[in-house]
Amino acid sequence: MNKGNEGSNTLVLIDSMYKSLSRTEQKIADYIKSDPESVVYATLTDLAEKAGAGDTSVLRLCRKLGFQGYQEFKLSLAQELVHRVTSEDGDVHEDDSLATIASKITSENKSFLENTLALLDTQEMQKAIDAMQRAGKIYFIGVGSSAYTAEDAKYRFMRLGFNTECITDSHVMAMAATLMRPNDVLFAVSTSGSTKDVVDTVRSAKENGAFFVCLTSHAKSPITQYADAVLLSYTKENPLEGGAFKSKITQIHVLDILTTATSMQWKEQTNRAIERTAKAVMDKLY
Repeated sequence: MNKGNEGSNTLVLIDSMYKSLSRTEQKIADYIKSDPESVVYATLTDLAEKAGAGDTSVLRLCRKLGFQGYQEFKLSLAQELVHRVTSEDGDVHEDDSLATIASKITSENKSFLENTLALLDTQEMQKAIDAMQRAGKIYFIGVGSSAYTAEDAKYRFMRLGFNTECITDSHVMAMAATLMRPNDVLFAVSTSGSTKDVVDTVRSAKENGAFFVCLTSHAKSPITQYADAVLLSYTKENPLEGGAFKSKITQIHVLDILTTATSMQWKEQTNRAIERTAKAVMDKLY
């Protein structure tokens, strides 16, 4: 595996790729997630039998996850379990005190940030930084809850001195995509990676040669097939939790790493811009 980071992140990676797996592979993944400790000691055939699948399906899943074979997968899983941090009884209950609710939510958010760090691919991030530094213009797009993250990204990169625009209207997205040029960067935020308006915009922009960066929580979602750089944030949402704060926090966390690294690598240019934009709003404060 070449994830550009240290440590193991097997279970996080399974969550990230889950929707792109076949039904049989999902059955295997479900068993692995339900009892990872036993899988570490199971043979390939043992796991296949327990998950109700064939040996070939187990191998196929391992390779989809980026491992050469089952033994490499087991080694990675074992390393992860050694460092695994779990919070006891993390679900919030009706009879919990306010202090307990605060503690549980803080613990869960912390675990989401740690899982996002585990998914961080520094090579992908560096590709995004290099492309954005060369860009004539950076377009940030997103719809629904992801639109607010796109706005945050636009604001932060504008303050660093980049030529930026944020588009959250699907009709304007479609029109802007047809006008993008090869030296432009399109940065799409989509938790699911499957939002049709966003994917259609990306497809059109790519036809015009724009460099495409996506921030998503699903490594093999439709949007990633067009991406020149994929940035992953960890999330675990059911259909009733769309736009959950914990997903937002992980997206902002990735953007914080991205913009901080960008400002450090292009310190002279970004420092000038930060100083000028700060002075521009000084008289807005008492």
